[in-house]
Amino acid sequence: MSELNYTVHPSAIVDAGAQIGAGSRIWHFVHICSGAVIGKGCSFGQNVFVGNQVIIGDNCKVQNNVSVYDNVTLEEGVFCGPSMVFTNVYNPRSLIERKSEYRDTLVKKGATLGANCTIVCGSTIGRYAFIGAGAVVNKDVPDYALMVGVPARQIGWMSEYGEQLDLPLEGEATSICIHSGDQYQLNGKFLTKTVAQ
Repeated sequence: MSELNYTVHPSAIVDAGAQIGAGSRIWHFVHICSGAVIGKGCSFGQNVFVGNQVIIGDNCKVQNNVSVYDNVTLEEGVFCGPSMVFTNVYNPRSLIERKSEYRDTLVKKGATLGANCTIVCGSTIGRYAFIGAGAVVNKDVPDYALMVGVPARQIGWMSEYGEQLDLPLEGEATSICIHSGDQYQLNGKFLTKTVAQ
């Protein structure tokens, strides 16, 4: 049997067939199901569960007590804070079988999902969006949006570096990230980035 190119704690369970990229770290009491596809350089904290129909991109961090259920896709560089929650059935009942009704959830590149937040299934979280701790997301989130509250509402914009930008929620405006020098351009309700020269 070939040597693993990722780290697995002795208490973790990785089912045969799971695809796990080089340099990933799987810590105490994690369970990764056989159909999971996981990229390189990922980290899974204590008591994480990863379902069969799950795709996780490179360099994602899934903190303690997170369950990544079927039909959830995390693109590259997603941060899942401690005890945050994914769902995959919109109207669950214990007595009604709804496995054929799973709704897809997509978390795009670089997004942060804060501790104890909940992502209701069927939502797409935009690139580098930032979901505050304890927020409940029940609709799509734009790229770079800062979302807080129950239900989550947008209160600002975040840079790729993870700092709030000095911009209105909508209109025509620009802001420069003091850390990277990148410029962000707001056009209506959409924010785009121009890389620093």
